[in-house]
Amino acid sequence: MTPHMATRPSNAAGPADFPGSGLVASLLRLRERLDAIPMSVLTFCARLFPAAVFWQSGQTKVEGWRVTDGAVALFQEEYRLPLVDPWLAAHLAAFAEHFFPVLLVLGLATRLSAAALLAMTLVIEIFVYPDAWPTHGVWATCFLLLIARGPGLLSVDALIERLWLRPAR
Repeated sequence: MTPHMATRPSNAAGPADFPGSGLVASLLRLRERLDAIPMSVLTFCARLFPAAVFWQSGQTKVEGWRVTDGAVALFQEEYRLPLVDPWLAAHLAAFAEHFFPVLLVLGLATRLSAAALLAMTLVIEIFVYPDAWPTHGVWATCFLLLIARGPGLLSVDALIERLWLRPAR
């Protein structure tokens, strides 16, 4: 059992303690099946879905390799970030919304990428759309999971770790 899987205390009741097909036994069996979902599946989803949101947002800011005038205008007129020039902010956002999602999907530099997108999410929440906290909270939760637990086995980070830490033969 991996350290990330939930374990039941030795004195906790399991499905075998509730014979038959009663509701409690069924719920306990369901819980055990859900507990068997690998953390790598959860972390893959936490990488993939927020990455798609940020990538799509980045795509609205560019035409080819160029940040659009409309994106710069958006930072001038609607977003109005303090202390950052709108031209620079538009270019930084377009870069971040393309670069870090690619790294997340690959599972490469995952914790760093998740931290960068968490910081971006906080800026969006605080300065741009403070009423969108439910959406931003979902993104932040995914990023915090990745920062705390890493990318999981389905990642380049895990492959690098296996190759780097593999015993010499």
